[in-house]
Amino acid sequence: MPTPVELRDLSWIRGALQTAIALEHATMPLYCAAMYSLEVQNYPSYNTIRSVLMEEMVHMAIASNMVAALGGSPDIKGLNPPYAGRGGLPGGTAPDLRPRLAKLSNASLESFMRLEAPEFMLNSRQRGSAYPTIGSFYDAVREAVVRNADAVELAVRRGGPANQVGGNLGYPTFEKDDQDPVGSFLRALDIITEQGEGQGVGTVETVKEDFQKEGSHYARFAELRYGRRYVPQDGVSITRETEPDFFSGEEIAWPVVINTLAVPADGYEAVLALDPREAEVRKELDGFDDAYTQMLVALDTSWNGPVETWWPSLGAAVTQMDQMRVRSCFTIMRNQIPPTAVARLEELYPEEFRALDHYTDLAEPIFYGPRFLNTL
Repeated sequence: MPTPVELRDLSWIRGALQTAIALEHATMPLYCAAMYSLEVQNYPSYNTIRSVLMEEMVHMAIASNMVAALGGSPDIKGLNPPYAGRGGLPGGTAPDLRPRLAKLSNASLESFMRLEAPEFMLNSRQRGSAYPTIGSFYDAVREAVVRNADAVELAVRRGGPANQVGGNLGYPTFEKDDQDPVGSFLRALDIITEQGEGQGVGTVETVKEDFQKEGSHYARFAELRYGRRYVPQDGVSITRETEPDFFSGEEIAWPVVINTLAVPADGYEAVLALDPREAEVRKELDGFDDAYTQMLVALDTSWNGPVETWWPSLGAAVTQMDQMRVRSCFTIMRNQIPPTAVARLEELYPEEFRALDHYTDLAEPIFYGPRFLNTL
């Protein structure tokens, strides 16, 4: 049950922004798993997913800077979303969504579109929850910031122990001497929601010059799902019914995709137990998870370590990101799951089999994928 509006004070805002960090982070492994599954990393699909992923990183950094500006300490090293679980995204956002780490496919793209969808594109059942979209969650934060404007400004003036990370990297920071800290918060929230969903009802386009007329995350994923570029329709609003007409432009070639098995809740444990190469495969999976964990620790240090170390810590995080890509694309996903284990998937995962079948082509050779396990 969401906190009543009248009780959403400064403490609630801090907590909600920490949830926003978890929310933005939760999208990244999902998009990475799809992006890594491409056999060649120069397809339009790869560049599209990568562009969204980079912006999600910025959104997470913005939320972290907001927490820090309000006197909190962003918790990044503790992030560990359960991708095969229920309940949607952190904070109860999009509760009908069942996120699953999987290869690029129409199924995964439809999941991504649901994740980034503006509320007007949802059906009545989906709109029935407290936070049916990421944008609706941020709307609640925005309203609380406005209601508590004086407390927000005072908190920013006081500062806190955590760092403001970014500066000249192209996304907002929030300093004690900001002439309008509340306005800065609201503008930052607008950046996050517009890049994700678009500028408002009836459109999935963005308008801010900083976005260089690049489509919203929803529009970019829809382009890949329809296999065509977005084409504006004069005088016509985009709806669930008219959406196909807006994606009728230049054809986008479908890439060669490695057929990874969507990651089950046990992180492949039941499959590994049947694999004669278990020790070798496990080493690769664990190596990826170690790099992922080290990346989270480095990011956490950027905000919560000594101020003079935030830049090298950020560099260390980028190094681990590259390690994750290499370990996933060139080691993990080169390991085929034994056909004997594939034949027993329904027996091994009776409650998850339909989801595994939905995101994986069980008729083709199947490979392992990255698990994104935080080992702390």
